[in-house]
Amino acid sequence: MNRGFYTIMAAQFFSSLADNALLFVAIDVLVTMNAPASLTPLLKLSFVLFYVLLAAFVGAFADSLPKGRVMFIANLIKVFGCALMFMTVHPLLAYAVVGFGAAVYSPAKYGILTELLPPEKLVPANGWIEGLTVMSIIFGTVLGGALVSDKGSALILGLDLPFIDTGIDTVSEAAMAVVVVIYLLAALFNLRIPDTGARYEHQQHNPMKLIADFANCSATLWKDKLGQISLAVTTLFWGAGATLQFIVLKWAERSLHMPLDKATSLIGVVAIGVAVGAAMAAHVVPLRKSLTVIPVGIVMGLVVTIMVFVHEVIIAYPLLALIGFLSGFFLVPMNALLQHRGHVLMSAGHSIAVQNFNENLSILTMLALYAIMITLNVDLTIIIVLFGLSIAGITFLIMRRHQYNQAQHDSLALIGEHKH
Repeated sequence: MNRGFYTIMAAQFFSSLADNALLFVAIDVLVTMNAPASLTPLLKLSFVLFYVLLAAFVGAFADSLPKGRVMFIANLIKVFGCALMFMTVHPLLAYAVVGFGAAVYSPAKYGILTELLPPEKLVPANGWIEGLTVMSIIFGTVLGGALVSDKGSALILGLDLPFIDTGIDTVSEAAMAVVVVIYLLAALFNLRIPDTGARYEHQQHNPMKLIADFANCSATLWKDKLGQISLAVTTLFWGAGATLQFIVLKWAERSLHMPLDKATSLIGVVAIGVAVGAAMAAHVVPLRKSLTVIPVGIVMGLVVTIMVFVHEVIIAYPLLALIGFLSGFFLVPMNALLQHRGHVLMSAGHSIAVQNFNENLSILTMLALYAIMITLNVDLTIIIVLFGLSIAGITFLIMRRHQYNQAQHDSLALIGEHKH
C-alpha cells in the first residue's frame, strides 16, 4: 500500500473516532438536561437522517471535486456541528449537522480507494477500512465514556492554559473540546491526502435525474437474485446494530446497575466481538460460500434474548462478546458479496449509495420503533425479547427467500437442458 492510502486511513480513523465519542457526549448532555429517555435513541436517528435524505446526491458531489477536499469539507461541517452544541443548540439538531458531514464524507472515503489502488488491492484495503472503523468504534466508545466520567472531566477541566480563559467550565464542554480537536486532526490528515488526478467531467447536476438514476440503481440491486439477499441481510443488521447499542446502555443501567461512563465498556466488548468474528469470517468464508452463513444470523437473534436472564456483569461481558462475534462473522461475507454484486451491476460509488440508503433507512425505522416503545414505557425485557426474535425471524424469511431463488434457478436450468 502507498503512503496516500495510510494518510486516508489516519483521516478515517480520527474522523470516525470523534463521531463515536461525540455520541456519548451528546447522550450525557441530554442526561444533564433531564431530557426524556425517548430522546436518547433519537440522537442516532438525527445523525443518520441525512444519509437517507442525501443518498441520491452525495455520490455526485464526491465525484465533482478531488476526494481529499470533499473529506476536508465534510470534517469542517462536523466541527461546525460540535460548535453548535457549544452554543447550547439542542443536541439533536447539532448532532444532525454532524450526521450531514458524515453523509458527505462516506462516498468520498470509499470512492478514493478505487482511484488510488489497483483492483486486486481493493479487498484488503476494504478490510483495513472496516477493521479501523471497528477500532474507532471501540476506542470512540471508551473515549466518550471516559470524557463524561468524573475522573476524565476533572482531568480536562484541570488543564489550565496560562493567560487564556478558555470559557470551558462544564463536563460536557470539556468533552466536546476534546472531540473538536480530534476532528481538526482528521481535517489536517485530509489536507495531506494526495490528489489522485481522477476527474469525472460529465457529472449530472439535475436533482430529478440524480434521483431517477439512484432509483434505477436501487431497483437493479433489489432485483438481482444475489444482490437482494445480501442487501436485505446487511440492511437488517445495520439497523439491529444501531438499536442494540441503545438497548445495551439501557439494559446496563436497569439490570446491571452501571452508570453511562461504565456502560460504554459493554458496547466496546460487542465491537471487539464483531472485530474477531469479522477477521475469522474473512479467513474461512470465501466469497462464493458467503450465503452459507445466513443461519448464524438466526442464532445471533436468539442469543440476544438470553440478555433478559443476565444480571451479573461477569456473565454480561462474554454474552455481549458472543453476540458481537456472531454479528461480525455473519455480516462480513454478506458485505463482501454485496460490494461484489454492486461492482458487477453498476459503479462502486452508486452501489455504496444504495447500500447506505437502505442500511440507514433501517436504522431510522428501528430506532424510531425503539423510541416509541420507550415513550410508551414498554418493559425492557419485552423489548429485548421482541428485538431478538424479530432478527431471528426476519433472517429466517431471508434464508427461505434465498432457497426459493435457488430452486427457481435450478428448475430453469433443468428446463434449459430439456430443450436441448
